[in-house]
Amino acid sequence: MLAPWRLLRIALHLIRGLWLARIPYLDRTPHQRDDLVRRWSLRMLAILDIRLEVQGTARPGAKLIVANHVSWLDIVAINAVVPARFVSKAEVATWPLVGRMVTAAGTLYLQRERRRDAVRVLGLMAQALREGHTVAVFPEGTTANGHQLLPFHANMLQAAIDVAAPVQPVALNYSEPGQPISSAVAFVGDTTLAQSLWRVITARGLTVHLSILPLQVDRHADRRALADLLQSQIDQRLNELR
Repeated sequence: MLAPWRLLRIALHLIRGLWLARIPYLDRTPHQRDDLVRRWSLRMLAILDIRLEVQGTARPGAKLIVANHVSWLDIVAINAVVPARFVSKAEVATWPLVGRMVTAAGTLYLQRERRRDAVRVLGLMAQALREGHTVAVFPEGTTANGHQLLPFHANMLQAAIDVAAPVQPVALNYSEPGQPISSAVAFVGDTTLAQSLWRVITARGLTVHLSILPLQVDRHADRRALADLLQSQIDQRLNELR
């Protein structure tokens, strides 16, 4: 009976998120926006019975968060600590309930099938950074299984380089009793959102380890070199957690 009860609570919490989103996200003050997102995300983790362990402190103000990507849960976990505007694939906007809510949260959507759409999104990212927002990207471009990182794509880092914004690397790892890398959380292959959600709510003792790594404040002219540096830092931290 526990899983159906959790599903009901999740649905009610999503509905509450939609109700809160009736006021346009960007019409709120930055403090109101961040506080709302943080509290909603923390509550979602609690409903899912996922413990959050955080190491490090994020820089306040505008920055680009760069994180590894394991699951849709990554967005909830990061927002519970450092509320951000995420760059996401356009398909997310069509997800039931969730799509409308993340759109209201200022998500920047990328049409991946349109090669030149990255230029448009980079412009939106740069504008958001100039306005003082925190923007978050997953440079792997898709979810991995948690055991190893996929190569980091460097193109989305160009926005931070263009406006000389600091870059905050974040390492995400999910564990459960007996498994330093949870098999329940990975959202890979042909797994649907519904299947992934069921695996998460039926798991026991899930913990998300969120490590905020040293801020990169130097001016980087080479986005490829920056991507390699961030990947190395995140990979090192994940190896320490395994």
